[in-house]
Amino acid sequence: MRGAAQGLTSQPDRMASMPEEPSPHIDFGWIDSQDGLVELVDELLEIPRYALDTEFHRERTYYPKLALIQIAWWPEGTYEKQELVLIDPLELDVSDLGRLFDTESLCVIHAAQQDLDVLTHAVGSIPKRMFDTQIAGGFVGYGTPSLVSLLQGEIGITPAKGDRLTDWLRRPLTDNQRQYAAADVEYLLDVHDRLVVKLAQQGRLEWAEDACEELRIRPTSGSNPHDAWLRLKDARSLRPGGRAIAQSLAAWREERAMRVDIPVRQVLPDLAVLGLSQRGPSTLKELRQARGVDDRHAKGGIADEILAAVERGKDMPPPESPKTSDDLDRNLRPAVTLISAWVSQIARDEKIDTTMLATRADIVGLLRDDADARLASGWRAALLGQGIRDLVSGKAGLTFDPQGRLTLVPV
Repeated sequence: MRGAAQGLTSQPDRMASMPEEPSPHIDFGWIDSQDGLVELVDELLEIPRYALDTEFHRERTYYPKLALIQIAWWPEGTYEKQELVLIDPLELDVSDLGRLFDTESLCVIHAAQQDLDVLTHAVGSIPKRMFDTQIAGGFVGYGTPSLVSLLQGEIGITPAKGDRLTDWLRRPLTDNQRQYAAADVEYLLDVHDRLVVKLAQQGRLEWAEDACEELRIRPTSGSNPHDAWLRLKDARSLRPGGRAIAQSLAAWREERAMRVDIPVRQVLPDLAVLGLSQRGPSTLKELRQARGVDDRHAKGGIADEILAAVERGKDMPPPESPKTSDDLDRNLRPAVTLISAWVSQIARDEKIDTTMLATRADIVGLLRDDADARLASGWRAALLGQGIRDLVSGKAGLTFDPQGRLTLVPV
């Protein structure tokens, strides 16, 4: 059923023989029938790991439109040939992949956040176990690497450039398009092998796995419409009654966008949500006077739905204002900038992507004693948490060492 791609061995003692340049042509199978997908999943159920990537579009829709799935794996018991297939989701029901995702098989993927969103809505589930090579690269000195950067750094190859504006939903795909898609997973398992070795040597494999799990369980789009108002840029400026209306309006907008599958901005722009939340209109005349509202929002059924959402908001208890660094104790606010500088130094010393280590919001969350503060537990707490507490309690201070490094020292 499938052609085999000549892949690189995933055994560490064979890695030295890897080629310096990618093969000019990738062999792959093409699956566009339900029986073919069932057969593939049956085979993969026995495989300990597989590489996965997706191609999709979401510019004109609420939900991402899945256009292609790429999967590569080493057949059980052999490292001589790697199998690789492209799956056409326009011709079949990809929900059968849920059987694979429910196993303990490890899904190796690069920059998985959007892929997880795509799979959630197209398949109905996501892999139970996942290793994101972009996240892992951030723990071994790559920052936030592209797949090209990892392939160049770990394997010494530069994949052929593809057309980033490809319309993946158009059929038939050209051979160049298929080759470009196949290249996204061709060496992913080999990159995984090498990153695991480096992470284990540096004692960071568990850190990377924890970070991958954080991403895996992060909520996807549409998971909670009642939190949609928090994404409004100026939501904090609203008074309590306005926040309640904003929460109701943003939830309605999100739900309507999901129902008709269009981007939320096409339902109602943010400016209109904020304007309506401030004014709280009860009539069509008042609706038309709100900033950001145009003729298509102020007539017919859509106007009735907007006014109904506003009225629901007026009857709702106002949600808490979004937390920011302004909510922090005034005496601790200057410490945030100082701690950020120290965190950046630790990130450089440890060769860890700074945003992976701690964001400004993470620092504020710890200083505010938030229940879900990321720096309060796990590997981040071990690396930073106690040092930050010692710094703000006066038990430690920061100084420059002879090499110009910012260093934490006991007081």
